[in-house]
Amino acid sequence: MRATSSVIVGRVAETGLLSNALDTASRRSGRAVFFVGDAGIGKSRLAGECAYRAYERGMPVLRGRATSTGLVVPFRPLIEALSSRFRAAGTPTDPELDPYRPALARLVPEWRQSSSPGYPETVVELAEALLRLLSVLGQEHGCVILLEDLHDSDTETIAVVEYVVDNVADLPVLLLGTLRPEPGVALDLVRSAERRQVATVRELAPLGDADVREMTASCLEAAPDEVPQATHERLVGRAGGNPYLVEVLLADLLDSGQLRRADGRWEEHANPDASVPTGVVRSWSRRLDRFDEPVRELLLCAATLGSRFSVTVLQTVTGFDDRTLFSHLRSAVEANIIAPDGADPDRYTFRHALTAEALVASLAPAERAATARRAARSLAAAEHELGDEQRQLMATLQLAGGDRHGAARQFAGVGRRMLAAGASGSAVILLERARSLAHESDLRGITESLAVSHAEAGELDTALALTAELAPVPPRSDAAEQRGETHIRIAWAAVMAERVDEAAGQIRTARSMLGTAVRPELAAALDVVEGHLALLPGHAGHGQQKCAQDAARRAAAVAEERSLPVVACQAWQLLALLSRERGFDEADACLERMLAVSEQHALPVWRVEALVRLGANTFMRTGDPARLETARTAAQSLGALVPTQTVDGLLAMNAVMRGEWDGAHEIIERSVAASARVRNLGAHRYLLLASAALAAHRGRRRDLDRAMVRFRRAGGEESLLVPLQLGLCRAFAALLEEDREGALADLDASLAWEREHPSFFYLSGRYGLRPLLRTLDGRGGRAELDSVLESPGADLAWNQLFLRLAEGVLHGRAGDAERAVRSVRAAFADAAAFPLARHLGLRLVAGAALAEGWGEPVSWLRASEEYFYGAGIQPVAAACRAALRQAGASVGQHRGGWDRIPAPLRTSGVTPREYEVFVLLAERPGNQQIARRLSISPRTVEKHMASLLNKTGRADRAALCEFSAECAAERD
Repeated sequence: MRATSSVIVGRVAETGLLSNALDTASRRSGRAVFFVGDAGIGKSRLAGECAYRAYERGMPVLRGRATSTGLVVPFRPLIEALSSRFRAAGTPTDPELDPYRPALARLVPEWRQSSSPGYPETVVELAEALLRLLSVLGQEHGCVILLEDLHDSDTETIAVVEYVVDNVADLPVLLLGTLRPEPGVALDLVRSAERRQVATVRELAPLGDADVREMTASCLEAAPDEVPQATHERLVGRAGGNPYLVEVLLADLLDSGQLRRADGRWEEHANPDASVPTGVVRSWSRRLDRFDEPVRELLLCAATLGSRFSVTVLQTVTGFDDRTLFSHLRSAVEANIIAPDGADPDRYTFRHALTAEALVASLAPAERAATARRAARSLAAAEHELGDEQRQLMATLQLAGGDRHGAARQFAGVGRRMLAAGASGSAVILLERARSLAHESDLRGITESLAVSHAEAGELDTALALTAELAPVPPRSDAAEQRGETHIRIAWAAVMAERVDEAAGQIRTARSMLGTAVRPELAAALDVVEGHLALLPGHAGHGQQKCAQDAARRAAAVAEERSLPVVACQAWQLLALLSRERGFDEADACLERMLAVSEQHALPVWRVEALVRLGANTFMRTGDPARLETARTAAQSLGALVPTQTVDGLLAMNAVMRGEWDGAHEIIERSVAASARVRNLGAHRYLLLASAALAAHRGRRRDLDRAMVRFRRAGGEESLLVPLQLGLCRAFAALLEEDREGALADLDASLAWEREHPSFFYLSGRYGLRPLLRTLDGRGGRAELDSVLESPGADLAWNQLFLRLAEGVLHGRAGDAERAVRSVRAAFADAAAFPLARHLGLRLVAGAALAEGWGEPVSWLRASEEYFYGAGIQPVAAACRAALRQAGASVGQHRGGWDRIPAPLRTSGVTPREYEVFVLLAERPGNQQIARRLSISPRTVEKHMASLLNKTGRADRAALCEFSAECAAERD
């Protein structure tokens, strides 16, 4: 008989909590629940109960468990969780997941593409992709993800869990995690989530006496009052209310015959002074003695490998052939000691982690060390075939066998490979272990790798502290080169974090360490880092940028000569940005070279970066977003969420400028929250800026103020986006409030900021809107305009609109009406994609045209008034109407049916009532017929006819009727 309870005992509150959580998840109200308790307390039973109840409701269940062997395997519980679902149900095919499949490929082998290298997604990007996957799986009935033994999880998994916990509230997902109350990142996460009230945490207490009796009865398939009192007291006294220990001790009583059924009753025949086990270790020792020696050896070897073990590794260690190995495994399964691991067909697991610990503890220390050394030697013999997980296991065995230095070298090797793969959090754990075990001769190299791991994990202060502790090395030696490379990598992390002083300090240290005769490869990497540093606020300046440009060119040449494609792409990217001040043709040439290098060396991430920047340049020069859309498609296909969000910011701003406000709002809503979640600060700020621009260009001051608050909170006023905030947002808002002085003040402030902080954003108004306003009020003239026209910013379609209008004003002021009108018409052609800017420009120049007698100011004002009235921007619409009245022109009334009038007639001032008459003229009726059909007097028809002839410029009634027929044909 198996001493296992078929029911959960003493956990009524916990099962009620799970039922409630499942209900809320099925109603699209997500929840995170954690059970915390000692080993054996019943966490896994509750997780199993949750899975059972979820299956009953038709909810998909994903279940994974962390390894308890101490091995660091990034995302192990998550990989198992997804595999447990997809192995049976297949991978989902929902189109909504297409952008996330490449990122999720790290967890789902079926989505990996061997033909090209994948995108090295950040942990948070992966977490966002997982959240979307869970949301899709749960869209019908809700979804459950169970993650057990989180105390043994890797750092990356904990980061993903934290992200899910923080963002699950509005999704149809229940996250259930279990862990022991052991100090570590998992427990820190749970306590923090509990304090922030984003998770429910329950600590599982030991069972009471009555619950122990009930559980014992369930194991014995008897009534509670049939449990012998001696047995009950023994279990209460020795199990301490731990369900697992109750089962283990009860199984020992049954196996030894001390508890048996006789005459339909359970009786205990134990001698209190006999060799009764005093703990779990002794209990398992007695049970092992009953197995044949080969099975006993297999179980001890398996326990040495951990509570979960690989059949392949176990066979390597024991040397058993397949038939013998599986025969012994079956014996252990039948004895209820181990079980196949459903998440991985190559693995078995002990029924409880304490089982493996107890089996190992049953060995004498010398025998335990000998077993570990034998297992380590077996693995070492096949070292060339081992993966990182097996190498960690070998290190653990070496350590158990007394070989500290060998273990340190293995831990360090795996840690460095994880660092190279982007799993910096796991690399920190392994390199910390290696550092604590290493021989003095290996300590320096391990500490340097550890410092880089901390820096790339976002723990820059720790990295800096570690480098400060390092002993000096001889300058210009091999050790100095290695140390210099460490400082370069930490400097790059500091640049990415915009820690200007720290980055500069690391660069200085690297240069002093490497000396003047630095190896070209290191010099190129150093030049690229230093060049990017020169662009940061607080460090930027024209002198630094000139040096950065020279250094970037050297780095690009060296990188291509020495086959360093990543450094080459970094250098060409930097050169493209720095080259903008000489024109976009040169910048595009640098980006085309970057694209070619990335494609030649199969660097998909850098290819996307090149496409994004080429698309951004095309968008600025022409207003056409097509190439940006292509870049977004490439980023999506790669699963590159960060570049995708960067493109979304550019597309949102493009939509704002094109007057496609609903589209801009949709893009911002789609990406702004996600960019914040994945800590993509650059894209998040730009999306917030686009949100502010959207409010400004719609004339919504309150929305603009709220958007500016969010922008400031994201650090926008310490970024290079300040000129755009002032010129593209605040100045436009002022103009749409008819406050030209306020707009000029904002544009002047933007220019002053740019002079102190050189930047490469050309949409700030410096190269378009500001020269126009200064020309209109007489502060600017031909010399100032010509100076702007010589700058690269004048190439942008958005700026060309305002510059051509400024030229038109100057020509008109000089009495050259023909050239003035040509300039305005050219501006119309350039600004076809930008309706708000075009009509605002017409509004601005119409006053000068009226005053100086050139152009078609009445027509321009009517077109502008119609546009701004339709857009709901009343201050400008009212100002246009006032200017029309001042000019002695008629001003149409906005009555019902205004939107049905074709644009050419609306801009001519045709009213809705006049348009009703105009439509009927296609049939060539007489005035009396029109009067009867419209229920108006014939005299009123005559007045409308006269007005239509005047507004449309037709010579007579026949021409007007013909024009009406032409418009009718176009409508049809």
